[in-house]
Parts: sequence; C-alpha cells; structure tokens
Amino acid sequence: MIVKKYQGETETEAIMKANEDLGSSAVVLNVKTLKQRGIFRLFRKDMVEVTAALEENEFASSVKDRKPTVGSSMGSTNSRIDLLAGDKLSLQPETAVIEQKLDSLHNLLKSQMNANLEARAAAAREPDEDDLAANGEKIVQERENTNLKFLKLIYKKLIDNEVDERFADQIVSEIESSLKKESNLDSILSAVYQKIILKLGEPASIKIGDKPKVIFFIGPTGVGKTTTIAKIASRFKLNEHAKVAFITSDTYRIAAVEQLNTYASIIDSPVSVVYSPEELESCIREYKQYDLIMVDTAGRSHKSGEQMMELADLLEKARACSDIFDIEIYLTLSITTKYKDLVNITDTYKDIEGWSVIFTKLDETCALGNILNVRLLTQAPLSYTASGQNVPNDIEVIDEQALARQLLGGNV
Repeated sequence: MIVKKYQGETETEAIMKANEDLGSSAVVLNVKTLKQRGIFRLFRKDMVEVTAALEENEFASSVKDRKPTVGSSMGSTNSRIDLLAGDKLSLQPETAVIEQKLDSLHNLLKSQMNANLEARAAAAREPDEDDLAANGEKIVQERENTNLKFLKLIYKKLIDNEVDERFADQIVSEIESSLKKESNLDSILSAVYQKIILKLGEPASIKIGDKPKVIFFIGPTGVGKTTTIAKIASRFKLNEHAKVAFITSDTYRIAAVEQLNTYASIIDSPVSVVYSPEELESCIREYKQYDLIMVDTAGRSHKSGEQMMELADLLEKARACSDIFDIEIYLTLSITTKYKDLVNITDTYKDIEGWSVIFTKLDETCALGNILNVRLLTQAPLSYTASGQNVPNDIEVIDEQALARQLLGGNV
C-alpha cells in the first residue's frame, strides 16, 4: 500500500494531484485543511491536504492475500490503514490510525520534530524579502532531510529491540531507496512495517496430513523442548482429536523420561524410550497408526561434535522410514540466548537440512529482535513461540504482524 499526501489551494486541486501521481485507482483516505503557521503565515493561504492510497503491486504479489483492502468512495474522509488487522490489512475508522498502533515511536518522532520547529521559531527575527527567500530554500532542504531523520529514529528503535545492526541497516537502507521526498511519517512506518513482515516470512506449523508425521525437536540444553512438545501435542489431542505418541532419546538428563511420561499420561498417549538409532527406527514403525509421533531429543551442546553425530544418526534412521512417514524437524531456541551464541548454535545445526525454528521463553525478555535476527541469518522458516510453562496454553504459531509492531515500538 502506497500512502501519500497532496496539498492544493482547494480539495479538487489536491485530489487532481493525487490522481496525476497515483492514477485514477487512488483512494482518498482523508481530507483536512492546513492552517498556515509560523513566520510565513502572513504570506501564504491556507491549504487543503488530501491523503490518498494506492495498492502497491510488488508488495501485493509478495504478500498475496495480505494486501490492504481499500474503500471505493473517493469522498471518504474517515478511514486510515489499520496495522492490527488479522490476516489482511484493512481500512478502519480514524480511531485506528497507524499513529495509535505504533504510538510510542510516532510520539517520539513527533516530539523531536516539534522541538526542532519550536527552537527555530523562537530564534527567528522579523523577516525581510531576502530572509524569506533564504528561509524558503532552507525549509525545502529540511523537508528533503525529514525522511532521513525519521529513518534514523526507526533504526534506533530496531537496535533498542536488539535487532542486529547489520539487519537493521539492511531494512532501513531498502526503505530509504524506495521513498520519495514527499513521504510522510505514516507512509514510512507503513513501509518499514510491511518490509519486516515480508522478511519474517510465512510461518511454518505442524499440520496433520495423509501420512503420519515423525516430528523431531532438536536444540541446545535448557531451552524447554520437552515442555514445548507437551504443549503442541496437547493441542492436537484436545482440539483435533489426533492420535499422538511420544518417543524420547533423552536418556542423559535426570528425570527427563519421567517429565515426558507425566505429560503423556495426562493426554493418554504412549511413550517409548530409545537408546540407539536402531531402536528409533523400529519404534517409529510400531507407531505407524498414529497421526503424530513426537520425538524428544537430548539437549545437544553446540560445542560437542560427538553429540551432534548421535543426532545425525537418529535423523538418518528416521528418514529411512520416509516411505511411510513424513519427517519434520524443529530447532528449539530460547529468545534469551545472546545473539552471538545463537549464531554459533545455528551454524552447528546447518548440516541438518530442513528445520524450522521455535522460540521459547518470550515471557522472560522485552526485546524480541533475535527472532528477526535468526530468520535473516538462517533463512529458516519461523514456526512457534512459547511464553510460559502452562500446558497447553502458552504457545502459538508466530504472529509476524504483532512481532513487527513490537520491533517498531508499538503495542500488541
């Protein structure tokens, strides 16, 4: 969605400018009168400002069904983009404008810009004709730099949310190259928001298919794999009445088998313990009548080559059963892990193909930048986020729209 503002001495003139720039398909979102202020108010007439929007083909084709839905009336003056729409961006009443969805960032931008304007007005003297010309040129230059000021503050907000500098710079640079001089705060925020959603990509989640699925949960120690397995299994058992079985190869951690047994007994599902890759293959085949076979692997240190070899052997044996089963792999990571360590962890698992990413412990941090960092670093699909210990409630398929808002400082 391209959102732009046009000014004219009359409403008709402003709308004509919008049509000339965006074409006849443009939709008027808002019309308002701009009272002249400051030292130039005596020399200028009040203007009419029209906010117009047009569907951006490139964005629409990339996001498919996420393209904004716009009204058809050119006379509409009461609608704006709503960033909190569900699966599609839609037009909502004026009470749901972008500024309200990204309120903290928007207020920060506005307050800084207003402070600069007030400082300049306080220092100004009565202008003569030469001063008016010089100040006019200065204002034009400042307008051209406004985009950069907005983008710098957005960049800082991403960094504050622990987005890696390299990726924050990449996002801002891509947006900057596509903006026009007359871009306003709303259109810049909308462009960055949409860019982040595109980079997060479509989430991957578990779905029951024609063949039973063997689902491996892998990852380092202490990230909450067993609890995450219990949450997902419970949801399928309770909501979709799926037949679920558990297999654990985690014979290293004290009470690991007992923990899984506890969860399994609650939802009346069987549990098997395997001690070798060979046992895993035969155990999987015993559960061929089940919809989902959840495999809990031992936490692996990314510094231990021997443990990684054991995991590779388990996966190889499971893939030998691919004629009967579909195999899915989920790398489970904690959002609280330092990004430097996440880089090392994901690099260790790079030889294991086809995994998606689950992030746990979202309730233990206020900065979610690592989710975007890992997505851009690995290009692996994101899947679930977990935010507590309650089974089965504290887990959901990742909400990329909510995550984009949080990364920009908005409210969920």
